[in-house]
Amino acid sequence: MKFTNHNILSFFIALSILLLPLCANAQSEVKTVDKIIAKVDNYIILESDLAIAYKDYLSRGSNTGPNGRCEVLENLVVNKLLLAKAEIDSVTVPEAQVDAQLENRMQMMVQQIGSEEKIEEYYGKSLDEFKVEIRDDVREQMIMGEMQRTITKGLEVTPNQVQKFFDNIPKDSLPFYSTQVQVGQIVKKPTMSKEAKDNIKARLNGLRERIMEGENFEDIARLYSQEPGAKQTGGNIGYFERGQLAPEYEATALRLKPGEISKPVETDFGFHIIELINRRGNEFNTRHILILPKFTQKDVNKSIQFLDSIRSLIINDSISFEKAAAEYSDDMNTSSSGGYFIESEAGGTKISVDELDPNIFFTIDTMEVGSITKPLVFRQQDRSEAVRIIYYKDKVRPHRADIRKDYQKIKQAALNKKKSEKLAKWFQESKSEVFIVLDDQYKDCQILN
Repeated sequence: MKFTNHNILSFFIALSILLLPLCANAQSEVKTVDKIIAKVDNYIILESDLAIAYKDYLSRGSNTGPNGRCEVLENLVVNKLLLAKAEIDSVTVPEAQVDAQLENRMQMMVQQIGSEEKIEEYYGKSLDEFKVEIRDDVREQMIMGEMQRTITKGLEVTPNQVQKFFDNIPKDSLPFYSTQVQVGQIVKKPTMSKEAKDNIKARLNGLRERIMEGENFEDIARLYSQEPGAKQTGGNIGYFERGQLAPEYEATALRLKPGEISKPVETDFGFHIIELINRRGNEFNTRHILILPKFTQKDVNKSIQFLDSIRSLIINDSISFEKAAAEYSDDMNTSSSGGYFIESEAGGTKISVDELDPNIFFTIDTMEVGSITKPLVFRQQDRSEAVRIIYYKDKVRPHRADIRKDYQKIKQAALNKKKSEKLAKWFQESKSEVFIVLDDQYKDCQILN
């Protein structure tokens, strides 16, 4: 089977929309006698891996045709080649980012299934056990994504290339876009009283003293740190370059000597004590213990009052929503885009309703276009409380792709095509650099030809 741009683009898209619950469910249902069907350097592909991936591929409505299993196996080989080459080229992801991604996946599962208790009942294991079981898979997915970004780094498309790409699509094959909305938020996180902050700092100082007196930092982190994943990592977050961590965290870490432990430091994520493990060039390696802030109802009420006043200013045209979001919102993910949620692939502010957080979707479902909610209390991804107002600016009905209405989406599709061509070329050039062998059963797939 020839390795085509279509195949690798399918792989590229499939990887980006992979959902753990679907894979975990498929794994529980597929029954097969396992054997190794492919090796890529030190990485192996099992018969069960192919069965699960093929089932997942079909569940998304893909029509693979007579060579379907070969196409899926080809994608699995590409996955392993990405990992093998990442190892050769020293492409890694920090463990702290793996933990954060794992926590995001868990939150997605909680939203889909209903509660942590239901997840534990469904899979027959505790949430912590489930995290340990899938952590390596999440890390590998992130490394594959990082390797893809490394391969396609710097690729761009010009407006003329976008127009040409659009013009080459047969009119009867233009994609049909579902309902899109333009929705923004302004978030205000509660602030703690000085007394509450002092209590957390005193707690961290107590833990610091225990470590200074000889107790193991990692053991203390596993017991007391509220960072997701601390039980597995002992608070170690790996190497980061300057500018990648919270400014207060980084400034404190870089003032330390290796082995030295900081006094409590406050960041947007909570309160930390930090140990500098090592520095090499522009990178530094640390571990930390994190205590999350706890807010009283009085703290939350202050945020409600603040956003209520901002809402009044917007409604009375004293300030635009976009300017208010840029100046006052505590959500870094949306404040830089004028408060608006960004479409995951194209990067525009018109987002499919399917991509919206369920809480946002059900909120705007009762709103009129152009309206702003009163302040709403909600839980952030780290489970802490915050307050927000939601602005429902615009709605675009389902329609055939139009380059004027959907320029960002079409631009991204053109860029994806360019990336797929680069990835296909990379595969052809790289497959000879690693050891790849297929079971005789799949020789006819001609993946390596």
